[in-house]
Amino acid sequence: MKVYIVNAFTSELFGGNPAAVVPLNEWLSESLMQQIAAQHNLPETAFIIPEGKNFYIRWFTPLVEVDLCGHATLASAQVYFNHLSYPEKEIIFNSNSGPLPVSRGQNGKLRMDFPVNHPAPCDPVPEIEKGLHKKPLATFISKFDYMAVFEKQQDIEELSPDFSVLGQVRSRGLIVTSPGKDSDFVSRGFFPQSGIDEDPATGSAHTVTAPYWAEKLGKNRLTAIQLSSRKGYIDCEMQNDRVWISGFAKTYLEGNIFIP
Repeated sequence: MKVYIVNAFTSELFGGNPAAVVPLNEWLSESLMQQIAAQHNLPETAFIIPEGKNFYIRWFTPLVEVDLCGHATLASAQVYFNHLSYPEKEIIFNSNSGPLPVSRGQNGKLRMDFPVNHPAPCDPVPEIEKGLHKKPLATFISKFDYMAVFEKQQDIEELSPDFSVLGQVRSRGLIVTSPGKDSDFVSRGFFPQSGIDEDPATGSAHTVTAPYWAEKLGKNRLTAIQLSSRKGYIDCEMQNDRVWISGFAKTYLEGNIFIP
């Protein structure tokens, strides 16, 4: 089987978030896909099969299958557009979260069309404050993750989480966010429950942060930076109940997987 490793939400070869992309003609067993994802030991491995004119995509962390992943979807579009000669300007990946169109944008950027995931205010979660060693201004819950809002970018940069504590939070993970210095907002993403202590650049998190900051800042187009050590640069644009999430992707590796 062919495999590609692509860094998403970056124009630099060693930036952004790495994802493995494995195009298939038919599904492997779930246990084998999970073993392959564990072997890759990357934040996500995407497996894709043709489905009529479109494709069906599934995402696996080293530990579990997830229902939505942005950076591995962006990486998959990069593979089909640039390595597998997909001829159209838009490719549609069907998924457990519905259809996810990705189109060729300007200047080489790729634009994903994802469902909005509005965060709802919730009571403070003791494990979040304890795990972050810092009290957020407010806490929200979304379909997959909690979101903790802080006053300024420095608060986000200085967080040094206790992942053993954050891993006790009953969710896919935790997004932390604040206004940005060089962008409209910044964030970091912690997902120890899914086997990823800190995710370098989380596309799906911006289905939560983008609608929040769009309302707060009174604007529909936003720039975002995910402040991991690898950095992720993400553009967001609200489209009613959808959000366009755009970024660059760089292919790092093309190879083969040998399965008996």
